Amino acid sequence: MPLILQHADVLVTMDAHRREIADGALVADGPAIEWVGPTADLPARYRQLADDGRAQVIDMRGHVVMPGLVNTHHHMYQSLTRAVPAAQDAELFSWLTNLYMLWSHLTPEMIRVSTQTAMAELMLSGCTTTSDHLYLYPNGSRLDDSIDAARQMGMRFHAARGSMSVGRSQGGLPPDVVVESEAAILRDSQRLVEQYHDASRHSMLRMVLAPCSPFSVSRDLMRESATMARHFGVSLHTHLAENDNDIAYSREKFGLTPAQYAEELGWVGHDVWHAHCVKLDDEGVALFARTGTGVAHCPCSNMRLASGIAPIRKMRDAGVPVGLGVDGSASNDGAHMLGEARQAMLLQRVGHGPAAMSAREALEIATLGGARVLNRDDIGALVPGMSADVVAFDMSGVGFAGAGHDLVAALVFCTPANVSTSIINGRVVVRDGQLLTADLPQVLGDHRRLACTLFERARDAGV
Repeated sequence: MPLILQHADVLVTMDAHRREIADGALVADGPAIEWVGPTADLPARYRQLADDGRAQVIDMRGHVVMPGLVNTHHHMYQSLTRAVPAAQDAELFSWLTNLYMLWSHLTPEMIRVSTQTAMAELMLSGCTTTSDHLYLYPNGSRLDDSIDAARQMGMRFHAARGSMSVGRSQGGLPPDVVVESEAAILRDSQRLVEQYHDASRHSMLRMVLAPCSPFSVSRDLMRESATMARHFGVSLHTHLAENDNDIAYSREKFGLTPAQYAEELGWVGHDVWHAHCVKLDDEGVALFARTGTGVAHCPCSNMRLASGIAPIRKMRDAGVPVGLGVDGSASNDGAHMLGEARQAMLLQRVGHGPAAMSAREALEIATLGGARVLNRDDIGALVPGMSADVVAFDMSGVGFAGAGHDLVAALVFCTPANVSTSIINGRVVVRDGQLLTADLPQVLGDHRRLACTLFERARDAGV
């Protein structure tokens, strides 16, 4: 049954002309958008379907309708470990050191429920496509646990098979108990790609190979992962140049800057994106622009860990693909994509002045930017033929009072709101602000129980 949205106060297309349509309408049938334009121009055939009850019609008066937001970097299991006291006031390396052993007590159920919780939070914030970087697999945990949760939640998912193979005994940062052998990592990576990867247009599930970071995996694993990814046609993802200690490690261990290290190992190109890049130098920016290598900008996490201000204005001006990432909820403690867009705008202004980023550019980075970083051409805009990923924000609340003169900018400047309606792949997943694909109170109850269990097991083990 076709889905018709009509009478939106503003419909933000993110098309080639960046049209914003007053009294806008949209028609989707199945996973794809069929028509977009002013409600007054809605073709007669769709009006007839609506009149005959053969289309689902949603009145969007009082709403801004826009493409679903795209989250390019997350660690969903970390929703179990928000605001951990020992890690509240730490920079990246000490933060990780304080948390690795706690995470070593994760279980498959914890992975599944934390994924459901993180996805619910994202979906309610306007996100319709997300990546997740799961890089440790204790106690029988598998990436399959996240994939199963994503299918239940109905979210478009790029599942990144992360990994750590260099423990402290070999000069890495993580304790040996949370690393895997490289042979096992590569076997499981191939299994996951062969079992799950869907390269088709409007795909709901794509696999990514994602060795964790320069300080937790070897050169060989990076090279082998790149070779495997290109053989199967999947993307690559890792952390890079996150803070000063990250830079110092790369120079000491490899004699290279992070960007030089990535280039040496074949980790540049349109099929690669790196998280953070706070300390990416001018040479690295030029390399990424020249090769189409993407960056997942995580402003809240970068501020939380005092990593610095990523040179996003410089990257954008050079042509580097940039998307947004909420990062893990232990280094952000929230996962609100519209809020992340707001922080991206504000942080660039703190560093580079009030003209450094506009509200509309922040929304573009959160939609089209994320799509480009994930190497997709079927999401990020409301255009016929694109995936029917659509979100609507009710602008009648107190947080938007007085902002009627520019509702689109208000989405970013004002207090971040949750969605009223969310549609993913043509399916309504949030209606009237309520999640339809899971019993959220039950999920949250399970999540609270499992978070307590995780801390109890770690305490009993002397962590």
